[in-house]
Amino acid sequence: MNIAVCVKQIPDPATPYVLDPENHWIVRPEDQVLDDTDRYGIEMGLQLAEATQGTVTLYSMSPSGSLQGIRQALAMGADRAVLIDDRSLKGSDALTTARVLAAAIARDGIDLVIAGTESTDGYCGVVPQQIAEVLDVPALTFARKVETTPGGIRIDRQTQGGYDVVESPLPAVIAVTAGVVEPRYPTFKG
Repeated sequence: MNIAVCVKQIPDPATPYVLDPENHWIVRPEDQVLDDTDRYGIEMGLQLAEATQGTVTLYSMSPSGSLQGIRQALAMGADRAVLIDDRSLKGSDALTTARVLAAAIARDGIDLVIAGTESTDGYCGVVPQQIAEVLDVPALTFARKVETTPGGIRIDRQTQGGYDVVESPLPAVIAVTAGVVEPRYPTFKG
């Protein structure tokens, strides 16, 4: 199974944010870190790839100045990373981000796309569903448990009253919640 995991580099949450006085965008420091919620998606992707003799490719749209977050994700064990860096994408909204990521993912013939439910710097929570819409594949959201089925995927979808079991054929997009798995620690080797 060829698995795409969407990851985002964000300003270190321990560092105070500064807004650009002209456009009110966050001034992104050179040092970026891996969004903590993405570690769950990476780990889920790695476990599924190990179970299916598959691969994990990371996809990120961000300035390439600091690759600290991408390096951390690769050190967890991902096979490769695709970084989309274009000045014209600075300040992109969620839909533009989804379109750009979906275009990159579509070129690689991916079976499953995994993303965190939402990023911790924007809390938008719609990019995974928008990627699914652009790719014209099912979106399975709020996954707290994920397993493969013959030709598909099954999740336990977190709801207010517990969970629902949802199945889908592949290709598909799933958005995982924190706690879906326990992320491994990055290694120097990767």
